[in-house]
Amino acid sequence: MGILEGKNIVITGVLTEASLAFGVAQLAQQQGANIVLTGAGRGLSITQRTARKLSKPVTVVEFDVTVDAHVESARDEVKQHLGHVDGVLHSIGFAPATCLGDDFMAASWADVAVAMQISAYSLKTLAESFVPLMTNGGSIVGLDFDNTVAWPAYNWMGVAKSALESTNRYLAKALGAKQIRCNLIAAGPIRTMAAKSIPTFGSFEDIWGERAPLGWDVNDSSSVAKSCVAMLSDWFPATTGEIVHVDGGFHAMGA
Repeated sequence: MGILEGKNIVITGVLTEASLAFGVAQLAQQQGANIVLTGAGRGLSITQRTARKLSKPVTVVEFDVTVDAHVESARDEVKQHLGHVDGVLHSIGFAPATCLGDDFMAASWADVAVAMQISAYSLKTLAESFVPLMTNGGSIVGLDFDNTVAWPAYNWMGVAKSALESTNRYLAKALGAKQIRCNLIAAGPIRTMAAKSIPTFGSFEDIWGERAPLGWDVNDSSSVAKSCVAMLSDWFPATTGEIVHVDGGFHAMGA
């Protein structure tokens, strides 16, 4: 019997098999969860195709976090398929090209606002949609990239990650009375579609392999999936507002 046996989990962010969220979805099913995926815009059809590669059939619900009407429509669809919800995985992030790269000053507020809404405020949007279905408490888990320092080329996406981390803490405070836990998994760099959009991503790969005491494989997301599934389970009943690093120990090392 798996640690998610009988749990109903909503998973965002599945695009390809390389997506971190796909690994979580796959493992969640293996651990006994009933899952629903969400997709948005032009990526919806991609999510639907990728969903067929999971071991069990799953429903894909349309949910664009920038469309207010989807808050209720996604909730209604998920309620129809799952009834109640025990856990939600936030794996959503986007920044216009001007927000990434070498020139921090290049981005306009309009572009930064897009990055902030999709990459940070969306955590609250998911909570707004699915907390009404989390009638027995549960767990919201977000995928993060630790932004305690300024990273090369990450720029405004890094600022958005700082906002995500703060949003997580305030959600933990707001939802604790409902026995809903809110935590982030700060993953090391993995070769995903999202990573390809970051200029000089290769520099992350090189430095991680050298400095992470446990080592790090940019092609292996299994440790991230295991950590997310553990956080979605009942095995961390008193942990909330936390950032759990799954990065080979890189974050704890000095220069």
